[in-house]
Amino acid sequence: MTLAAPREIVSAHSPDSDDAFMFYGLATKKVRSPKVSFRHVLEDIETLNRKAVEGQYDLTAISYHAYPYVADKYVLMASGSSIGDGYGPLIISSRPMEPDDLKGKRIAIPGKLTTAYLASKLYQPDFEAVVTPFDKITDAVRERSVDAGLIIHEAQLTFDREGFHRVLDLGRWFKNTFSLPLPLGGNALLRSLDPEIQSECCRLMRESIQYALDNHSEALQYALQFARDMEPRLAEKFVGMYVNNYTLDAGDIVPKAAQKLLDMGFEAGLIPNRVTVEFVR
Repeated sequence: MTLAAPREIVSAHSPDSDDAFMFYGLATKKVRSPKVSFRHVLEDIETLNRKAVEGQYDLTAISYHAYPYVADKYVLMASGSSIGDGYGPLIISSRPMEPDDLKGKRIAIPGKLTTAYLASKLYQPDFEAVVTPFDKITDAVRERSVDAGLIIHEAQLTFDREGFHRVLDLGRWFKNTFSLPLPLGGNALLRSLDPEIQSECCRLMRESIQYALDNHSEALQYALQFARDMEPRLAEKFVGMYVNNYTLDAGDIVPKAAQKLLDMGFEAGLIPNRVTVEFVR
């Protein structure tokens, strides 16, 4: 009897150290399955959000803000979320500013489907968003072509040494205001996949994250190649911020926080349709 070949799953995620860390077990085939195999595609998160609207990949990282736009095609995975628990994306400036000063300002943002952008608009609806590649935002702030910049990646740990000022920590604001962590990014599976394949993908994702946590130093060494020349100590801190217990399993808190965020977005007119978050395990 011939065994069926594994179903190939095209898995798309960002080339960031935290994503690389959680996908380490799968990318290096330390975690494997007779039912599915993975082919990895690396793209920045805003590109992934846009492609998810088209249903391009079987498994994809998305911003939680993007979920209402793709919920007809995708369901969220209980494993793989990046959550800011009392910390999160930052708005920075080249001179000292207060959060209230952001009103009416030009702010560089990494994309209009990012959760960071949604959170910024919930905090301060009145600003001019200037879409800028995420790795060029600090340059735009330095050159003063914008008044402030919204940073979502490792620059959260290096902005002050580069002479920038923190104006607002969106994760801290969300936690202090709603007593919930801020769900930033997650993984999603095509709804059209067979339920057995969905379950196997969820199991493997969870095992890949657990493998990385259990084999921290080797997984971190792998992730460092995606850390954009960041020194190991800072890369380790960044991974530790966004790969945590919520990443292993969303539990009840992450769905609650995501529902709150997206309901607020809809009520503020920032999201066109109300959506119920749905997770598979």
